[in-house]
Amino acid sequence: MARYTGASCRMCRRENLKLYLKGERCHSDKCSFERRAYAPGQHGQNQFKKSSDYAIQLREKQKVKHMYGMLEGQFRRYFHEADRKKGVTGHNLLAILECRLDNAIYRLGFASSRDQARQLIRHNHFQVNGKKVDIPSFQLKAGDVIMLKEKSRKNPLVLENLEGAVRRGVPSWLELNKANFQGTVRTAPVRDEITMPINEHLIVELYSK
Repeated sequence: MARYTGASCRMCRRENLKLYLKGERCHSDKCSFERRAYAPGQHGQNQFKKSSDYAIQLREKQKVKHMYGMLEGQFRRYFHEADRKKGVTGHNLLAILECRLDNAIYRLGFASSRDQARQLIRHNHFQVNGKKVDIPSFQLKAGDVIMLKEKSRKNPLVLENLEGAVRRGVPSWLELNKANFQGTVRTAPVRDEITMPINEHLIVELYSK
């Protein structure tokens, strides 16, 4: 399966926003975005570049793609799915992205980044409703229970991540049972619970042309 293998910090600098793609490193003084908060490349420090409406819409789409770690084809399919649903297309799109299994595991604090969450899922560390699931894009729904397998509960990486989850917090649409190493999807996420600075209407405008 195709995936981006380049430098993660380069994405943050390109989008002029910390996307928290490298876990705990993003919270430390080693973060590249903190040291070089300008776009990569020899013209990255040019602050006088004007952007067209199309360029602004494209950058917003690229930002959200990078944030959730996916390529164009999959992201476009999510948009068409959101467009077919009732309600606001942009809100539907964000809800679909948030309900991915890799994102939920990151939000619950089992992983320090979505990329790390995908790796843990691929290595069969998690179950959903008591069944093995090794697909990071698996769509969760209200009432689903995510549980770390018994053999993985002494994994030092996961234990360290759960301690860091206290600082990051768990969104209200999820419930973490730290003692039992499990999380529950309480309800479908709503727009107000997604705190990252995303202008989803720009993405809708881009794909609607």
